[in-house]
Amino acid sequence: MKTIVSMVHLVMLTPVAALAAARPCDNLSSLGLPETTITMAQTVAPGALILPGRFPPDAWTDLPAFCRVVARLKPSSDSDIKIEVWLPSEGWNGRYLAVGNGGWAGVIRYRPMAEALRRGYATSSTDTGHTGNGGDASFALGHPEKLIDFAYRSVHEMAVKTKAIIEAFYETPAQYSYWSGCSTGGRQGLVEAQRFPTDFDGIVAIAPAFNQPRLNVSYIWVAQATLNDPASYIPPSKYPMIHDAVLQACDARDGVLDGVVDDPTRCRFDPEALRCGDADAPTCLTAPQVEAARKIYAGPKNPRTLQQIAPGLEPGSELGWAMLAAGPNAHPIGNTYFKFVVFKDTDWNFRTLDFDRDVALVDQLDDGLLAATDPDLTEFAARGGKLILIHGWSDPAIGPRYSINYYKSVVERMGGSATTDDFIRLFMAPGMAHCRGGEGPDTVDPLPLMEQWVEQGIVPDRMIASRSRRGEADRTRPLCSYPQVARYRGTGSTDDAANFACVNPN
Repeated sequence: MKTIVSMVHLVMLTPVAALAAARPCDNLSSLGLPETTITMAQTVAPGALILPGRFPPDAWTDLPAFCRVVARLKPSSDSDIKIEVWLPSEGWNGRYLAVGNGGWAGVIRYRPMAEALRRGYATSSTDTGHTGNGGDASFALGHPEKLIDFAYRSVHEMAVKTKAIIEAFYETPAQYSYWSGCSTGGRQGLVEAQRFPTDFDGIVAIAPAFNQPRLNVSYIWVAQATLNDPASYIPPSKYPMIHDAVLQACDARDGVLDGVVDDPTRCRFDPEALRCGDADAPTCLTAPQVEAARKIYAGPKNPRTLQQIAPGLEPGSELGWAMLAAGPNAHPIGNTYFKFVVFKDTDWNFRTLDFDRDVALVDQLDDGLLAATDPDLTEFAARGGKLILIHGWSDPAIGPRYSINYYKSVVERMGGSATTDDFIRLFMAPGMAHCRGGEGPDTVDPLPLMEQWVEQGIVPDRMIASRSRRGEADRTRPLCSYPQVARYRGTGSTDDAANFACVNPN
């Protein structure tokens, strides 16, 4: 679950003065903060940042001068939370933007920090308290405090300490604080709104993995459906064939043939239509493969009660199924969750998961630690907090209905959309995959809209998404505030957002 938030254009929407540092950067080394050790505080000259590892040497040549602060936080005896804070030496826009993680985290997110810095934000990121590759939960085995750090404590502690560092450096606090993250970063944003409603004024949560325990169950569901029996395995070479059949069945339902399923909930595609005749072939599915595809779409269900455990993937997601269904093992995020968090057994085999007994155990053990499902955002809303949710309809990693279900739960809990429209908006993106990618317009820039909403009270009813091919944008579409959808007006190019209107789906 990569955390990628695309920020395309810098639009200064409010009269926040460009500010410069009020004290030398290296003075921050002696800043006394509780449970905090500042290990570095140094000015980085324009384009002079050098980071070890996976980054090319020219990755940071366009960065302005900034104060780089590296710190370690120890809120528990087993905590070792690393954070970095980057502060523009000049031209600070008066805002703080924290960026989220992906998967099981384990790294500082430098690329989104760099983009935030280019836009004039003070910014920070955390490794959430351990070092890892994002696909491995082994850090949690025998370390319950580190799991708590990952779940919620690290981001809150980072926010508190970063705000103190900002105020010390500029001798004035940040006027506004924002969060932006996808996948795990989306979950982190929802955790902040639910647990720490005063940390951020505006939160952008894209494809949030907000119910991580149930999401991990769904990863094992797909793995069992396609890998338990070799006959059920769907080779990736067949994904385009299934996808084309979905488009033939459902693409035109919105009145535009554009290679995208606009609203998969209205698509009645059944893989049975692709069942082979006498023999397997690249253009059809065998009977076991049909059943496997049906399970991917359906999502996990309790075999005893038949209750839905978690949403499945939607028609239109097929080109990304390799993420969960290509094997030879279950997706590492879910696989290591059960090995190291639930069963604490390094030899645990995903084929043994019981979707009745073991799911009940998962819910009992988690008890709200990784499941950021609380719909009561009363305190966040009361202090003026704003929340933007974005989810791609073709997401092959996190079923889009996760976000719809959470949004609906907030609306129901807090008295209807007449109340919640003032602080939460959901935007569904047709054809968008996980965080970005896919066949539909996938590049969005929600931060200017969030700034307008928080700072000027201008409610975001739509945002423009674009799709690029060979480095150039070839399509734009409006993303509409849920439940509205974009409909073609009937004239002009169907690749131009100006020719679409946001309307109620009925």
